Amino acid sequence: MSARNGTAWRMFEADMASKNLGMRLVEASDGLAVVEMTVGPLMLNGHGIAHGGFVFTLADTAFACACNVDGGGVTVASGADVTFVAPAKEGDVLVATARERAVFGRSGLYDVTVRRGEEVVAEFRGRSRTLPPRG
Repeated sequence: MSARNGTAWRMFEADMASKNLGMRLVEASDGLAVVEMTVGPLMLNGHGIAHGGFVFTLADTAFACACNVDGGGVTVASGADVTFVAPAKEGDVLVATARERAVFGRSGLYDVTVRRGEEVVAEFRGRSRTLPPRG
């Protein structure tokens, strides 16, 4: 596991959106990141299940951390898709595991699986782009 003062850890420390949703960065190393979040009552939709936007945000945060592990520049999302597989409920602890699949030039491809225990809740595919250095 990378040092907690690495690029992804510093980025996460400054990520007030994710932290205010109760997310915790568990691991960030070598194109891998793990982020967890407990579904709270303010995250429920009109059906009483976790709003998909919060599940997407959890996956997106893990994706961002995985993209920025190495400190090779600022990497941002250029696009993402999500498939919701199972509903999450209040009190569920969701764990998003992001893995680098391919990096080509300044672009990358990452897969994120969101689980509740062993059950898959969502699958997310993110596309990244590393920004050119500021001059």
